[in-house]
Amino acid sequence: MKKISLLFGVVILMAACSPPAITEETETENIDSTQMEQVEEVEPSLTLVWETDTVLTTCESVLYDITRREIYVSNIDGKPTDKDGKGFISKLDLDGVVTELKWVKGINAPKGMGVLVDKMYVTNIDELVQINMADGKITKGFTIKGAKFLNDVAVGGGNVYFSDMETGKLHKYDGERISLVSEGHSGLNGLTYFDGNLYGLDASGLIKFSLDGGMPEILNAEVTGGDGLVLIDENTFVASRWQGEVWLIKDGKATMLLDSKDEEIQTADIGYNPAEKIVYVPRFFSNKVSAYRLEY
Repeated sequence: MKKISLLFGVVILMAACSPPAITEETETENIDSTQMEQVEEVEPSLTLVWETDTVLTTCESVLYDITRREIYVSNIDGKPTDKDGKGFISKLDLDGVVTELKWVKGINAPKGMGVLVDKMYVTNIDELVQINMADGKITKGFTIKGAKFLNDVAVGGGNVYFSDMETGKLHKYDGERISLVSEGHSGLNGLTYFDGNLYGLDASGLIKFSLDGGMPEILNAEVTGGDGLVLIDENTFVASRWQGEVWLIKDGKATMLLDSKDEEIQTADIGYNPAEKIVYVPRFFSNKVSAYRLEY
């Protein structure tokens, strides 16, 4: 009886120490989990949602106002450097319907726009124009000494930042005075602000400015000479090149989302609706705005 009990105990001990068998069901579950992770990876893309009628004459910039849930479009209606008073700003609803074609009139060649509280700020060749959001009336115009081709606008921290593409300068309006923030940026154009940081596009690519006077940091050197810039999150941007390109820049890596150069359809200063994940693309000489849903 002792021998039988001892043998039985050894068998029990061996069974307890042996690893559990990998069943066919467990293997299947592991494969399904891996496949599911692969399915969740999304290739960055833009899908056309709507386009406006071709009534937006030489449309250069699009701004989505998150507070008022409206879209604004700047229209040069002529040459980008002509002081002819023909420029205007249009207002659109979220379906791309033009609700007011000439909401603001009498600007020369409006380009970048930004809204700070109850005022819109628009670049206009060599001046920064202030507009009352309540009625679309121009309230002030600040002429910038030495300016040649003021372009994009970004607001943040109570300030209005704006670029001069020809002189390579970055200016700031703090509500009382206009000052020079940085210079020496060849082809400086698109700007965007987030969480105390200002980003831009120039001949070197996507840059992060040092607002205390230091050297900017280059985040991507592939998308050079960009036009419009919007921020998706702190590591993700969408940038456009005027000739007909839209790019996603994520963690410093660039992926082309749209290329309309062969059709000679431009992609100027883009806007973004974060709630709907919609990128608004002004098509410049094609006189329309195209809205695309972003997946990334």
